Amino acid sequence: MRQPKSTLITTAGLALAAVLALLLSLAGPSTGRAVAAAGGIHVSNGRVVEGNGNAFVMRGVNHAYAWYPDRTSSIADIAAKGANTVRVVLGSGGRWTKTSASQVSTLIGQCKANKVICVLEVHDTTGYGEDGAATSLDQAADYWISVKSALEGQEDYVVVNIGNEPFGNTNYTAWTDATKAAIGKLRGAGIGHALMVDAPNWGQDWSGTMRSNAASVFASDPDRNTIFSIHMYGVYDTATEVRDYLNAFVGSGLPIVVGEFGDQHSDGNPDEDAIMATAQSLGVGYIGWSWSGNGGGVEYLDMVNGFDPNSLTSWGNRIFNGSNGIVATAKRATVYGGGDDGSTGGTAPNGYPYCVNGSASDPDGDGWGWENSRSCVVRGSAADR
Repeated sequence: MRQPKSTLITTAGLALAAVLALLLSLAGPSTGRAVAAAGGIHVSNGRVVEGNGNAFVMRGVNHAYAWYPDRTSSIADIAAKGANTVRVVLGSGGRWTKTSASQVSTLIGQCKANKVICVLEVHDTTGYGEDGAATSLDQAADYWISVKSALEGQEDYVVVNIGNEPFGNTNYTAWTDATKAAIGKLRGAGIGHALMVDAPNWGQDWSGTMRSNAASVFASDPDRNTIFSIHMYGVYDTATEVRDYLNAFVGSGLPIVVGEFGDQHSDGNPDEDAIMATAQSLGVGYIGWSWSGNGGGVEYLDMVNGFDPNSLTSWGNRIFNGSNGIVATAKRATVYGGGDDGSTGGTAPNGYPYCVNGSASDPDGDGWGWENSRSCVVRGSAADR
């Protein structure tokens, strides 16, 4: 999300068939560091899981900390509404004031105290290549390395979202190489957290650049621990566009999260009902934009008025209390003592739920598993039909 101006996106159709073949092959997990990465939040069989292998499906809210560092109660307020994840806006010092290592430590502490997973993101990269004030993914990687001391040992609680919407609609084809390079730089510096990478085209990937190159980006990570994030605004104004995009990743065994979305926008009217329903049916995470403090004509994206948790807007009421909303679907991470009833893996075409823990629930390997006193289907197995 751009701040304070509204996002301007060139809407275009998503070319689906041409890129699906590129996503069908997925390199297997590497050894060594990939094993170490499995100690915290990590990717397993195309899903986001915790260190214990339990599925973790993000149901969260974005909080604009970089612009409102004095709103110290926001993480607690968001958690109290039922979210299991907070995506926190940080500044790397290029465009916005640098969020220091001590501030990062404090934010992580607030997330842990309120039993939510922290997705920390650098916002200075927004619209790079089109917005002259934006910084590069390489500069974002340098920022993460500079605050590494605050991140160390927090792999169970923190996902590092390298850079927000790192390319606009200019030179966005550079996204693939720039993303691979940033991942490599962070891994080389010893950062073993789950990484999240945003799509180009102001996060909306109308060009299909992230979708068509996601498999190679994932394979470039020596830890095989990269999560892809799509931002759904006006480009995703029909249920078909929402389903096709998310299904392309899930069907190809690639981890995907809706890292931002709203119920309306200046570039079109996103189908928030389809976004939330599809995410729930596929067992995919979503993080709505945003808690409060939007300006520049997009104040309608505030979930509460004036940071007041007791003053929900219509958008806030929708995402928290509506169908497939946070209250009905969020499950606390097990690292905080939460549990999973097995309902977050999605539903197979045959009507049975997908196994949350994959092959771990299917010791005989026939594709049929057993979780929570009921049969389940291992995604991608012979039984998945």
